[in-house]
Amino acid sequence: MTVRVLLADDQALLRGTFRMLFDSTEGMETVGEASDGREAVELARARHPDVILMDIRMPELDGLAATRLISEDEDLAGVKVLVLTTFEDDEYVAEALRAGASGFLGKGASPEELLEAVRTVAEGEALLSPRATRALITRFLAQPEPCTAAVHQRLECLTPRERDVMRLVALGLSNDEIAERLFVSPLTAKTHVNRAMAKLAARDRAQLVVIAYQCGLVSAASEPVAPSRTP
Repeated sequence: MTVRVLLADDQALLRGTFRMLFDSTEGMETVGEASDGREAVELARARHPDVILMDIRMPELDGLAATRLISEDEDLAGVKVLVLTTFEDDEYVAEALRAGASGFLGKGASPEELLEAVRTVAEGEALLSPRATRALITRFLAQPEPCTAAVHQRLECLTPRERDVMRLVALGLSNDEIAERLFVSPLTAKTHVNRAMAKLAARDRAQLVVIAYQCGLVSAASEPVAPSRTP
């Protein structure tokens, strides 16, 4: 399957570099370029890419606002947004996740890391690596927005094991690491993650993390919990 990528960045040279990278990689193609957030939304609606590589700081409409419009559009439910950011001082990470982004990546990433990030997001996973992401998420979601009553009700529908898995996802663990910690197979871990997302109406793994922090299931000081005995 070919991953169709839309590039949204106000720097033409950077877009050109990304286009050459994707178009020269087997299984990927660039389906459009946007120089601002408004154009990104329009092209997303016109071309339905699999992944949008979204810069944050753009004229007309910034990447956060564009991401929010895309994630709220039911006709674009299958479109994933990968936000480009800088890890050192970018305070937009939490807002990007809340807006519906499926992950974020530093502009200093290598071409191989960028390609792998796009593949990861295209496959329906979130780019939430334990090494880089846990510190960012705990930092920016330490004071989360209140959890709505509707989400709290859905949270009550989770099994103890699904809650355990949700906590571990929020702490930045991959499916393989969750499986190892809970003594289950990676496929079983992924199934629990998917069931939690379905019950909570979360678009993807990234939104599951946001909900976990918003509802107090985990906090900035949390550590991985001991698994529940209930399956």
